[in-house]
Amino acid sequence: MMKLSVCVPTYNHERYIGQMLDGALSQQTTFPFEIVIGDDGSTDQAPQIIREYADRFPDRIRAYLHAENLGPQTPREFAGRNNVLFLLKACQGEYVALCEGDDYWTDPLKLQKQVDFLDKNPDYAICHHNVRVTYEDGSPEHLFNPADQKGTSTIEDLLQDRWFMATASLVYRNFFRTDDFADWHHQAAAGDWALVIQLAARGPIKYLPDVMGVYRKHRGGLSNVHAPTNGYFLQNRKEMFENVNRWLDHRYESTVAQTLRQYEEKIWALKNAASY
Repeated sequence: MMKLSVCVPTYNHERYIGQMLDGALSQQTTFPFEIVIGDDGSTDQAPQIIREYADRFPDRIRAYLHAENLGPQTPREFAGRNNVLFLLKACQGEYVALCEGDDYWTDPLKLQKQVDFLDKNPDYAICHHNVRVTYEDGSPEHLFNPADQKGTSTIEDLLQDRWFMATASLVYRNFFRTDDFADWHHQAAAGDWALVIQLAARGPIKYLPDVMGVYRKHRGGLSNVHAPTNGYFLQNRKEMFENVNRWLDHRYESTVAQTLRQYEEKIWALKNAASY
């Protein structure tokens, strides 16, 4: 069985995808790993670049070059969801490492460090690490995690609406080789949240302070749509926490209730501002 699958969703990333793949291919490991990449109908030269890499490394790269965007086309907050869900299920490794096509890894021992931890600590579901955040517009770069980031976190930290894991830093135990995603997963615009909550329900989260990758912020990134000024996204996030609360049989009722109140306040404030 493959030890690890690197899951790479990408769309119109011709400027970045080569650096991402180079960072993955440079990983030094004692175990076999594959790169499972899905291009979501890009209109730039990214598919050709991916094809060239796949031709050079046929034993390492499995490329899905979708002729058309898998969608959904609307609402825009769900862009890329079907490609991601397809890729997550295509990953057959014992572990899965995530890295979107516009991010990249800088430490060749990244995967080895994270797999070593998870192998030695089978009760943990996820391992993440620090990354550097860079901006296309020239804004000052910074680290994603603060110096006091907890070494171990739990699902309760997530239910407090705290996001402390850069997607490109995640390695998780691949329960979804056999298990289906929760029903509410498909209704959540923030697919990374939906995935990580389901994983954290199965075990704690380990943080490594090593800076081992780069998270790019640019105009084409979906984080610009998943924003606190987007009323639809706020409502969808509130509904996600409601669904999660039921899915968890209300075991964290007081924690989720406080998070829901915060979203109600944000939604009210946004509507009130729009009325002026």
